[in-house]
Amino acid sequence: MPESAALAPHGVLPYQSLRSLLAAGQILAAEPLLPDQLQPASLDLRLGATAWRVRASFLPGPRATVMERVRQLDGYEIDLTQGAVLERGCVYVVPLRESLALAPDLAAFANPKSTTGRLDILTRVIADNGFVFDQVPAGYAGPLYAEITPRTFSIVVRPGDRLTQLRVRRGLPALAEAEVARLLASGDLIGASSGGLTDREKGVAVSVDLAGQGADALIGWRARKHTDRIDLARIAHYDPLDFWEPLRSARHGSLVLDPNDFYILATREAVRVPPDLAAEMVAYDTAVGEFRVHYAGFFDPGFGWDAESRAVLEVRSHEVPFMLEHGQTIGWLRYERMAEPPELLYGAGLKSNYQGQALKLAKQFKA
Repeated sequence: MPESAALAPHGVLPYQSLRSLLAAGQILAAEPLLPDQLQPASLDLRLGATAWRVRASFLPGPRATVMERVRQLDGYEIDLTQGAVLERGCVYVVPLRESLALAPDLAAFANPKSTTGRLDILTRVIADNGFVFDQVPAGYAGPLYAEITPRTFSIVVRPGDRLTQLRVRRGLPALAEAEVARLLASGDLIGASSGGLTDREKGVAVSVDLAGQGADALIGWRARKHTDRIDLARIAHYDPLDFWEPLRSARHGSLVLDPNDFYILATREAVRVPPDLAAEMVAYDTAVGEFRVHYAGFFDPGFGWDAESRAVLEVRSHEVPFMLEHGQTIGWLRYERMAEPPELLYGAGLKSNYQGQALKLAKQFKA
């Protein structure tokens, strides 16, 4: 029987609690979970065997299931079992192997995995009768689907590929403003900060690094157009220069973002996530500019804790060119409390691709 909401601690559920939800049947899987699907504060979600190409993105709304909307949009069925190409600019819906039967005091929310964001794949989770993306209401029982739109590169996917991750939370895990200020002052949230700017609603500000390490340093990458497709199963396979244009530091310390081009940049600050907290980056804030700064917003407990790690930024300007200056605020980290510290931390006892990172492309590219 689920714990009482009045007695159980509020916060994001850790690794061991997710494991318990699996045992209790609140998280269900069409095929047995792989050990590395469970992360310190999240669960990797796997693609099923079939995709439907649809002519438009959608939300099912309170009176429809996802598949009812797919049929309404005349979805074209695609078999993924031998590998299939998802074309750039097209919208696909894929049932996920994982489904939910949550207790009334548990809700879930999703985000693309880091690799997904760095490949500019817009991926969002949809639930039946849902009216928002990436949020699953408390007590939801039913299937989950991924909406996938490759923005820059066409991709090859197969059943079992993991593009999204799910967190489960109880109650309201947000930290009090005074606690954020205390942790920030102690250096537990970010290092080499630009003054420790905070906002009660948004969190802790981070800024962009356009200087790098010395003259002519690599500061980012801009995606090339009209490239080959990327097979997600090929790790450390592709030459970055076939897909990306390197960006070098300039004397004036600025970068003009061309509308709708896709950039990989990094924060000036090192990001730290204490073992009893999780973090998420706010994706879009018009107050700092007309651009989106992040697709993959989860930072697990332990990120950057035992190795200095920058946040890699997936940046796209909207509508107009926009000039970024070195050290300019580019995003906000929202920290949340864990219901309890996880038994495993990011980078400690887990295969963590991006611990200790600076500026780093997706794992499909050679170093």
